[in-house]
Amino acid sequence: MDKTKKLNRYKRVYAQLDELLKDSTDPVANQSTIIAVLHHKFDYFFWTGYYRLIEGELIVGPYQGAVACIHLKKNTGVCWAAINSGKTVIVSDVHDFAGHIACDSRSKSEIVIPVKNKKGEIMCVLDVDSQELNSFDEADAEGLEKIVELIYK
Repeated sequence: MDKTKKLNRYKRVYAQLDELLKDSTDPVANQSTIIAVLHHKFDYFFWTGYYRLIEGELIVGPYQGAVACIHLKKNTGVCWAAINSGKTVIVSDVHDFAGHIACDSRSKSEIVIPVKNKKGEIMCVLDVDSQELNSFDEADAEGLEKIVELIYK
């Protein structure tokens, strides 16, 4: 999917989610709704979910896709890279990412977005995997970064 088409789809998905979440203040309900919509609106999203930062550990949260790793080893993998840098991480080929955690060997590329609460604290990460190489780009980063802001609006 080209950049313009992706950005337009993200705009439509954002509008849909904004309407769905307008009366919700529960972060877990918001995460679950966002995951359900994203997972079904983007055909290249193979695994779509959150890893929650709880007492210094990353624990799986709401997700859709194959069974996930429940606990991610500290300071290892793409999710921890996003937490430690405080920035979105795009990986074109997970096999080239040192320390990648393979919860499912079918995953080939990945994007991880840190999710911050109203105080600016990272509470979790949105993790999306694809079965294809090079699935994610700056359009995905832009669209997903805006969407995760709906969790703690």
